[in-house]
Amino acid sequence: MHLLRMNSTHDWSTDLATSEQIPVVQTSQLGKVYRTGFWLNQKIESLKNCSLAVYQGETFGLLGPNGAGKTTLLKTLLGIVRPTSGRAWLLGQPIGNVKVKQQIGYLPENPYFYDYLTGWEFLRFVAGLFEIPEDVQRQRIPQLLDLVGLSHSSARKKQLRQYSKGMLQRVGMAQALINDPEVVFLDEPMSGLDPIGRYQIREIILSLKAEGKTIFFNSHVLSDVEKICDRIAILARGELICVGSLDELLGTVEAYQVRGRGGNIDILKRWVKGLAFDDDCWYGQLQGEPQEFLASLRLMGANLITMNLARTSLEEFFVQQLQQRGITSTQ
Repeated sequence: MHLLRMNSTHDWSTDLATSEQIPVVQTSQLGKVYRTGFWLNQKIESLKNCSLAVYQGETFGLLGPNGAGKTTLLKTLLGIVRPTSGRAWLLGQPIGNVKVKQQIGYLPENPYFYDYLTGWEFLRFVAGLFEIPEDVQRQRIPQLLDLVGLSHSSARKKQLRQYSKGMLQRVGMAQALINDPEVVFLDEPMSGLDPIGRYQIREIILSLKAEGKTIFFNSHVLSDVEKICDRIAILARGELICVGSLDELLGTVEAYQVRGRGGNIDILKRWVKGLAFDDDCWYGQLQGEPQEFLASLRLMGANLITMNLARTSLEEFFVQQLQQRGITSTQ
C-alpha cells in the first residue's frame, strides 16, 4: 500500500536522489552516560563513541543483548534522550530539529495509548498532532487499519483497553506511519506478536522498503532480521562491535549442503566432502559445480533429497561475536 503523501516544505527524497551516499541517519562518536545513586555519583555508560551511517531506502537492524544500549541509541536519535557526547543527524539536520520530526515515525517497545479511545479515534488524534487534513485522514486511516490487519469492525469499535498486546502493537505500527514518514524507527516491532502477526509486520516493512522508506529497528528476533535487513549492527555494552551487510558479516554463499539416496559411493566421494550416511541416505558438503553434480547423479540413478545453501546463520554469528568479548549472558 502506498500511503498518501503530506505536503511538506522540503522534499528530502529529491536531495537524496542526487547522491545515494548521503546518510539519512548518522552518528559520530555518540556517547551517553547516566548518573545514578543517592548523590548521582555513580556513572553508567550506556553508549560509547558510537559512529554509524544509514542510507536512504535501507532496512537497518540494530542487534544486541538486553542492556546493550539499543533503546538508548534509538531514543537519542529521536531527541527523547540527550547525548552526553558526540553528534547525530537525521535527514541531514542535527537531531531535535522540529521540521525533521514531521518526517519520521516511531513505534516504542512498550507503547502506551489512551485506553478509552478506539483504534480509529486514536489514529485521528495522532493525525491531528501532525495537522493532517480531515479529507486525507478519512482516506489514510482505513488504509492503515487494513495494512496492519485491524480493519474488521470489532477492532475499529473496541476501546484500546480491550485490545490484546498484539493488537496494540499493530495499532502502534499504524500510528508510526500516519504521517507517511521518510524514516521509520521501530523498537522491537515483533514484540508480543504471534507468527501470523510477525509475518504481517515483516510484509509491512518490506512494502515500506519498496516505497523507498528508510527503516531503522531493534529486534531480538534474529530470523526476522536475517530475512528483511540490508545491513545490521551489533551493539554490546554500549559499543558497536560490527556493522555491515549480511554477506559482509556472514560471508558470501559458495557451498551447499546436500542429501540424497543411492548412487556409487566412490563417485559420490569425489563430489561430496565429508560424505556420511544416515540410514539409507548420504549427506555432506558439495564440492564442484551444482549443475555438473546433478548431471552426475542422474547418470548414477541417484536421487537428490535436499540441496541447501550453507553459511553461518545470523544467530550463530551473533552469539560468536558476544562470546569473543566475554559476554555469555544477558545483562
